[in-house]
Amino acid sequence: MRTIEWKDGLVVTIDQTRLPTRTVLLKMKRCAEVADAIREMKMRGAPLLGVAAAYGLALTAYNSKAEKRDQLIMELEASAATLRKTRPTAVNLFWAIDRILKKAKETVGEARDVARAVIHEAQRMADEDVEVNRRIGEHGSTLIKDGDVVLTHCNAGGLATVEYGTALGVVRAAWEQGKKIEVIATETRPKLQGARLTAYELKRDGVPVTLITDNMVGFVMAKNRVNLVVVGADRIVQDAVINKIGTYSIAVLAKEHGVPFYVASPTSTMDLDHTSSEVAIEERDSKEVTYVRSKRIAPRGVKVMNPAFDITPMKYVRAVITETGILYPEDLKHLRGG
Repeated sequence: MRTIEWKDGLVVTIDQTRLPTRTVLLKMKRCAEVADAIREMKMRGAPLLGVAAAYGLALTAYNSKAEKRDQLIMELEASAATLRKTRPTAVNLFWAIDRILKKAKETVGEARDVARAVIHEAQRMADEDVEVNRRIGEHGSTLIKDGDVVLTHCNAGGLATVEYGTALGVVRAAWEQGKKIEVIATETRPKLQGARLTAYELKRDGVPVTLITDNMVGFVMAKNRVNLVVVGADRIVQDAVINKIGTYSIAVLAKEHGVPFYVASPTSTMDLDHTSSEVAIEERDSKEVTYVRSKRIAPRGVKVMNPAFDITPMKYVRAVITETGILYPEDLKHLRGG
């Protein structure tokens, strides 16, 4: 089952805030609803956010009453501005918006021709994401040996993409090849994507998984329980990987314990024109830290930090697994012309 689908003017996706206890489908008719779902993390995961943004613009095109091509493009640009304000860090969101707008502006014809082109391009991007993730899985599976234990952080599975996953796509590909592997998943505070989503996906697929709290990583590595780490990414810049908060700590611990640290991510996540100092790190609502679901766990009035992402310098990254192959630091340097 795809995490997100286009169904005759509806964008249908799983409300990830309800998992794992309930499977609730969101049926969105307007771009504004897509933007709200992204902002509230009912949809999350960099590749999924890219396709969701594309589908949001497709809804604008589908519902437009514009008779003139330029009027529709203005409506698309207004919707794009709304989407850009939802989450500032994951680059796929912006990449997808730019791709859809480019397609709209390049399309010759009337407003209806532009609308058809936008909807087709969004659907094409969804199909591409599935294929890209499967290729990431194929390349990454070569790094996993029979009997390995893989540690992963947050959720970079099918729920973070259209289907299959990036980091979990690597795990899935190895599992499908018959390799007897295990996964250690961190719970991933404060939104618990590892506990709620990664453990859910792996358990559903029959892959042996052990859930740990985030602060157990050093202990399990010191006990030689981990053979490699595979995580996803929300943005890859010249000097670093930006991913879910807690990734940097895991990377430092992996280096200290001689554990290879890999990042699995599509090339659309690469932003090699920029450095980490130029990236806005999203700061989210303090209630995500002071509450678990609806229960308060901290005293009222306490000061809170809640960055959604952190920055892992490239010196901690063994390689980046993409749909084009496994890229080592020297390969990434070549890509950016260094």
